[in-house]
Amino acid sequence: MSDLAAAADLDVRLEEHRRELTGYCYRMLGSAFEAEDAVQDTLVRAWRSIDKFEGRSSLRSWLYRIATNVCLDMLTAGNKRARPMDLTAATPVANAQLNSRPEVTWLEPVPDGRVLPTVEDPAEAALARESVRLAFVAALQHLPPKQRAVLILREVLAWKAAEVAELLDTSVASVNSALQRARSTLAESEPKESDAADPLDEEQQKLLARYVAAFEGYDMTALTALLHEDATLSMPPYDLWLRGHDDIVGWMLGVGEVCRGSRLLPTVANGTPAFAHYHPDPAGGFTPWALMVIETNGGKVSGICSFLDTERWFPLFDLPARLDAEGNPEKP
Repeated sequence: MSDLAAAADLDVRLEEHRRELTGYCYRMLGSAFEAEDAVQDTLVRAWRSIDKFEGRSSLRSWLYRIATNVCLDMLTAGNKRARPMDLTAATPVANAQLNSRPEVTWLEPVPDGRVLPTVEDPAEAALARESVRLAFVAALQHLPPKQRAVLILREVLAWKAAEVAELLDTSVASVNSALQRARSTLAESEPKESDAADPLDEEQQKLLARYVAAFEGYDMTALTALLHEDATLSMPPYDLWLRGHDDIVGWMLGVGEVCRGSRLLPTVANGTPAFAHYHPDPAGGFTPWALMVIETNGGKVSGICSFLDTERWFPLFDLPARLDAEGNPEKP
């Protein structure tokens, strides 16, 4: 094989692992953009040092070793990503104010297609979606970086303890101890249960259709009926978050009144249903307002997280830059 053909073959072999590595790095870092940077760094390092790859482990294992080291290096600054509810108590709607916290590095959403590999086993697919939920990734942020890596490799990716020990250059006993400590920490901040996005689930589709109708029609009676009593609403980059359908509806009829007349386009994020939220434009049509990630449980909406930095999120999710007066995507 010529050098050119060998290089092309290596490119293909490395690219085959990009999506699963991005999923791993996203769980480690809590940022879609940092995860992509970490994977790109991983593949560049692998390319440059391929002559040192002795084949004693699989190419996949070797790439995970590099990716883990890249992530650990990125986490040495001690920054951990958070949701508003990880930082403060819920604010009563009567006292609600929108305060941004620029010093906080917020947990970021991610498109399913960038982090979830295609698998045929429904149980395996469900576990993968569960492991990128915002609440789960937020819980991971409470773990020290190496414990985080151990838990993801063992519990999410189903690596054997000996494989993780080899990757981290440590002992099986050390891996098992780290896993036990990680499980104990997660148990203290166990995320609420949520239903994964399932386009084949008829009941979920009906719930989401009712949610869209209530939100677009600004029917607060209908919206209240769809929300859990302790449902949450958050809006990064603001630290405000609300708990309970009464406070959420109170917000929607107060400061949130600007959302009246909006349009929602369905998408998926972090293994759960999501919507691109567009506001009416006084000049006509609709403009981006938020990426709205929805969590559902037991036939009701349990959480709404609206990420307001649409200049970052809409291109990442390949969402239309505008909607026309009928609510359809405008052609560029």
